[in-house]
Amino acid sequence: MNLTLRIWRQTGPEDKGRMVTYPVPDVSPDMSFLEMLDVLNERLILDGEEPVAFDHDCREGICGACSLMINGEAHGPQRGTTACQLHMRQFSDGETIDIEPWRARAFPVVKDLVVNRNAFDKIIAAGGYVTAPTGSAPEAHSTPVAKEDADAAFSAAACIGCGACVAACPNGSGMLFTAAKVTQLSLLPQGQPERYTRVIGMVDAHDEAGFGGCTNIGECSSACPKGIPLNTIGRLNRDYLKATTKRAGTPGS
Repeated sequence: MNLTLRIWRQTGPEDKGRMVTYPVPDVSPDMSFLEMLDVLNERLILDGEEPVAFDHDCREGICGACSLMINGEAHGPQRGTTACQLHMRQFSDGETIDIEPWRARAFPVVKDLVVNRNAFDKIIAAGGYVTAPTGSAPEAHSTPVAKEDADAAFSAAACIGCGACVAACPNGSGMLFTAAKVTQLSLLPQGQPERYTRVIGMVDAHDEAGFGGCTNIGECSSACPKGIPLNTIGRLNRDYLKATTKRAGTPGS
């Protein structure tokens, strides 16, 4: 296939940035999207030009490093797929593809398609740690967990922290990410001792990092490559309401 790429180029955080057009011929439909960018960068380097900076690591849809807006969609047109697992067969010969970084106040652009996602790390750090002693693997039925709770916790734990939810949200909210990190612990016995202090700390860190508010539009869940459901945010909201009610009833609070 012969493609035309329009890529966001930005030399640093202070640069205004611009879209630059690159023709990319002879693209195999079996290439991944990142492999196609590798081919472009090899050509740019041979021509003495600066290669396009973009985040990547495992290229297996696990690490959450890849973060591209492709034709206005987080991770591209294929649902439930990260940009590294997206293949060029999803596009047509002669197509023009726009490639941009995540757009959110809390994710400032570092260079080209690379953004700073340290705000996610701050949210996780605000959650603290689990004080319940876990030790080695317990017997399978020593601590009963309802099947529905186990499934919901496992679904939330699938979050890879890529930030697609933030990029897709018109408010730039990171609430689906925050809810996933809260829920994966709040549904399990080991997460109960810090359940309510955890949710307050993580929501406060979310707001302090500059993320927008959630208005339940649902774009986050639609864009999530791991399919984390929107009702995960509902679970967070219930825990947050209980936590603030408990705090309000505490003497001296």
